[in-house]
Amino acid sequence: MTGEGNSAIQTAFSRRVVIENVQPQIDCGRFPIKRTVGDRVEVTADIFADGHDILHAVLRHKPAADSGWEEVPMEPQPNDLWRGEFSVTAQGRHLYTLQAWTDRFQSWSRDLEKKFEAAQDISVDILAGAQLIEATAAQTTGKDKAVLAAAAAELRKLAAADIPKAVEKSSSPELKALMFRHADRRRATTYSRELVVIVDRDQARFGAWYEMFPHSSSPRPGRHGTLQDCIKRLDYVAGMGFDIFYLPPIHPIGRVNRKGKNNTESALPDDVGSPWAIGAKEGGHKAIDPQLGTIQDFKQLLSRARQLGLEVALDLAYQCAPDHPYVTEHQEWFRMRPDGTVQYAENPPKKYQDIYPLDFETEKGQELWEELESVVLYWVEQGIRIFRVDNPHTKPFDFWEWLITDIKNRHPDVLFLAEAFTRPKVMYELAKLGFTQSYTYFAWRNAKQELTEYFTEITQTDVREYFRPNLWPNTPDILTEFLQQGGRPAFMIRLLLAATLGANYGIYGPAFELGENRPVRAGSEEYLDSEKYQVRNWDLDNPASLAGLITSVNQIRRENPALHSDLRLRFHPVDNQQIIAYSKVSDDLLNIIVSVVNLDPYRTQAGMVDLPLDAFHLDPRQPYQMHDLLTDAKYVWRGPRNYVELDPQRLPAHIFCIRRRVRTENGVDYFV
Repeated sequence: MTGEGNSAIQTAFSRRVVIENVQPQIDCGRFPIKRTVGDRVEVTADIFADGHDILHAVLRHKPAADSGWEEVPMEPQPNDLWRGEFSVTAQGRHLYTLQAWTDRFQSWSRDLEKKFEAAQDISVDILAGAQLIEATAAQTTGKDKAVLAAAAAELRKLAAADIPKAVEKSSSPELKALMFRHADRRRATTYSRELVVIVDRDQARFGAWYEMFPHSSSPRPGRHGTLQDCIKRLDYVAGMGFDIFYLPPIHPIGRVNRKGKNNTESALPDDVGSPWAIGAKEGGHKAIDPQLGTIQDFKQLLSRARQLGLEVALDLAYQCAPDHPYVTEHQEWFRMRPDGTVQYAENPPKKYQDIYPLDFETEKGQELWEELESVVLYWVEQGIRIFRVDNPHTKPFDFWEWLITDIKNRHPDVLFLAEAFTRPKVMYELAKLGFTQSYTYFAWRNAKQELTEYFTEITQTDVREYFRPNLWPNTPDILTEFLQQGGRPAFMIRLLLAATLGANYGIYGPAFELGENRPVRAGSEEYLDSEKYQVRNWDLDNPASLAGLITSVNQIRRENPALHSDLRLRFHPVDNQQIIAYSKVSDDLLNIIVSVVNLDPYRTQAGMVDLPLDAFHLDPRQPYQMHDLLTDAKYVWRGPRNYVELDPQRLPAHIFCIRRRVRTENGVDYFV
């Protein structure tokens, strides 16, 4: 047999440990998992070997740019399952993998004790252990080398003079630790893949978004709003406790084929057109609509937002109006019709003559991709770090993976929200490819069962590792039947669900807080007099506004760490299908939030709620306090099963914080 063959056999025969079923990993490691700074990554794997030797396994991790690995010992669990975890402390790409090996020394030490207890002659066995220590010492330097050499020599003497003391020496924790530190890993099994974690800043995990149209921000009815008007509106938005101020496209709007009010095909001279019909003679995706202001106004907006604790998010819509400069300068980036005209956007039978889609199958694809990336880089340079991406499911997957990866390699703090109301597998693929957050089907999930099933899927399966939901009860494109028909209670219900089910949520305002629920026609989810096509004036001082409730909800969210994550969401039984109950808890169980929501906007509903007191570490024999953070009412509950009643006209939900009973030395009870 050739030398190469012997080498191959030796390599194959040297592998004794198997590492498989490593979790988490997405599609066999093809895609990264997601975390935010400070999060833990808990890793499990099935690890086993032939025979009965003791195994060791370590979880190895590092920032992708580092050369050396940090190691965390893994702990064995029943049935050959091993567990370990590490924390990610910086933004960017991190790697993790596993390594495991058999420990000849500890296996020898274990067996030596068994033989000694069985009163067998172990003098030769002690010498075998001394040889193992000597072999390790030979591969070691410094103080440890000397300690190991001395231990081996002592064992050799004890083998002939004091067997019990030799056994005691062989099992000493100090010697075991030293042998583990210098273990021979030449035949260790290293997992075949280096898995990736994308680590984002906290804003990726938790935040409240507020969307509004700048052209409707003027306090004077009928006047086109400006960025300066938006600056004045920031106090209103920050006062409600939002974190992110999201602007639809602020670029010049095309005049060719401009749409009129309510999406009519004929625009009047004073019609503003759709902000998503991007581009005109004043410029394209790197320009600002002159009616809104200048780049200096925009930078003032960013500065004032930062002062108020807000971050500005910008819409990223890769499409063009017919008079966008790209159309004349780069006609090769568009698909041509047989009559020589550019193909406009269609979703048959709907036609969007005011929008030209880009042709990602063009022969000039590299130039197109680079230009589109330059749009993101331009706005990053201006100070934008969050992009809401319009219809990403209509562009190639490979494009998004390339773009997002390259942008985040340059700027790890940039976040992308995918506005992809499309098929589930397409939504999930976009999330895997790099989108930080994703719109969801929440707007259309109204019944208890469908809410429970959907949120269990996205928070309790492997979907949670890559798909971060962002819950919106309404958008400029979506006015659901529930909101159209349920009146003010329906808006309260959807707000309370969105803000407590999701760590990330948003509203399109002021339409939401003012209860705008008029569809353009029966059976449509389009708004009548939609801001997408016209300037609207909003009465922010309307006494019917939900601004006060929104403010309270956002304050509750900020003050309760349990609501800052989606990963500990759990649903609880209620004996009424119109009432849903669920909880979120902090990692240390010091903050437990239980939300109970009446899903019926028309009628008072009541029922018995069952809570898992053991999971909350509550003594079922002791009373506990349910503090309603919405009303400040306090209820003392006993046992797991208790009564609730909710009138949707008043307030359709409780947001309870559980407080435990504490008794002082002088016998006084209070709850904390």
